[in-house]
Amino acid sequence: MRSFRSLSADTGMLGWLWVSAVVIFLDQLTKWMAESSLVDPGNTFRVLPHLDFTLSYNPGAAFSFLGSQDGWQRWFFATLAVIVCVFIVNWLRRLKKRQVWAAVGLALVLGGAIGNLIDRLLYGKVIDFIAVYFDIPFVMENYHFAIFNVADMAITGGAILLVFLSLFAADEIE
Repeated sequence: MRSFRSLSADTGMLGWLWVSAVVIFLDQLTKWMAESSLVDPGNTFRVLPHLDFTLSYNPGAAFSFLGSQDGWQRWFFATLAVIVCVFIVNWLRRLKKRQVWAAVGLALVLGGAIGNLIDRLLYGKVIDFIAVYFDIPFVMENYHFAIFNVADMAITGGAILLVFLSLFAADEIE
């Protein structure tokens, strides 16, 4: 029978799952607030110049990829998210105590993936509400970037961190 000490040594950086839990909580809270406040898709609330809250639903993936399909994409993306989450938890478990930044990046991606997975399972679509837009002089006015949410920001931030580590601190990610 294993002692608690040897078990905790085998769990790697799973202690960083609290970061994922915070991301999930903030993501679900802000989505609930957006739906409660904005009520109908397309309703817009100006926050700052070039930043609005606009309620939107995405049945597809990033940039509405496969969003116009018959509904099979809901289960495809949900299954993909579960597989990715299992992979990330296993990777976190194998990290060494010194690999803190890799653990943070993985925990951010995991929290974001679970936040969007919850939406897919409960509603069949992901709730988005953060709209960024800007003008490019002489090229285009009111360029609107994709509408996104807190989970998307966590996934993007975690992925950028992991790419940075793989390029400039490979020993941190291995």
